[in-house]
Amino acid sequence: MAAGHSPTVRRRQLIAELKRLREAADLTQEDVAQRLDWHHTKVFRIETGRTGPHPNDVRVMLDIYGVSDRVQREALVQLAKDARQRGWWYSYRDVLPGRYEFFIGLEEEAASIQTFELAVIPGLLQTEDYARALVRGGPLELDPEEAERRVEVRMTRQQVLAKQDRPQLWAILDEGAIRRIVGGPAVMRAQLHHLMTVSEQGKTTIQVVPYSVGAHPGTAGSFIILGFAEPAEIDVVYMETIGGNMSVDKAEDVQHYATAFDHLRAVALSPGGTRDMLRAVSDALT
Repeated sequence: MAAGHSPTVRRRQLIAELKRLREAADLTQEDVAQRLDWHHTKVFRIETGRTGPHPNDVRVMLDIYGVSDRVQREALVQLAKDARQRGWWYSYRDVLPGRYEFFIGLEEEAASIQTFELAVIPGLLQTEDYARALVRGGPLELDPEEAERRVEVRMTRQQVLAKQDRPQLWAILDEGAIRRIVGGPAVMRAQLHHLMTVSEQGKTTIQVVPYSVGAHPGTAGSFIILGFAEPAEIDVVYMETIGGNMSVDKAEDVQHYATAFDHLRAVALSPGGTRDMLRAVSDALT
C-alpha cells in the first residue's frame, strides 16, 4: 500500500468527522441508531473504531446529520471506502496480538515516533537475528512458523524508515536494554553495531539512560508516542503488555507520556555519549 494511504489512519479521520457531525446535529448515539433502525450499540461501535462503517452506512448517517454538500458527502464516502482497504499487515492478522494491527496502521503515517524501551531494543531498530531470538524467548509459546511470521512483520515494519517522507525517530533506551545479551554475544554485538550505524543517519536519534541516573520516569514501563503532521490527527501512545496491548489517544493522557519522554531525554546520555557507551558494551562482549 502506498505511503499516505493507511486504512487505519483513514478510519480514524472518518470516525472523528462522523462524531463531530453528529454532535453538531445535536444527536446522541441512541438517537441516530433509533432513526436508522440500527442496533442501539452500532453507532457506539463505529465511533470507537470497533466496527468499520460501510460506505452505505456513511451515506445514511450523513442524511441524518443534515449534510447536503455534495463535495463533503463524496469525500466522506470515499474516506469510508479507503478505510476498508487492507494494509500489508492483513495477511499476518492470524499471528498479530490485539491492537497491533491498529498500531502498525498508524505507524505507517506517523510524522514522528518517540519510543522508550526499558528492557529490549525497539522493534524498528532490531536486527533480524536479535528479533528472532527475542520472539522465541518471549512470554508466548509459539511454534517455529508463527515465530518466524512475527519476525517477518517486525522486519517489514522497518520499511517505514526507508520511505522518502519517513518519520523522525527518537529512541531512548534504558542501559539494561543494551546490556541484556539476547541471542548470544555475536548477535548482540551485531545489534549494538547496527544501533551505532543508524544513530548517525538523519532523522534518527538514539540515547541511553545510564544506570547512574537511578530512578527515572521510564521505570514504569516502555511506551511509544506516534505524532502526526495533520493538526486534526491526535497523537497516540501505544504500550505492549503480556496481558494485551493498549493505546491511549486522549490529549491529556498523551501529554503525560510526552512530558515523561522529555524528562528521559534530559537525563539520557547525548547521542555522541550514547555511541561511546554502545561501542564500549560491544567491545566487552566475548
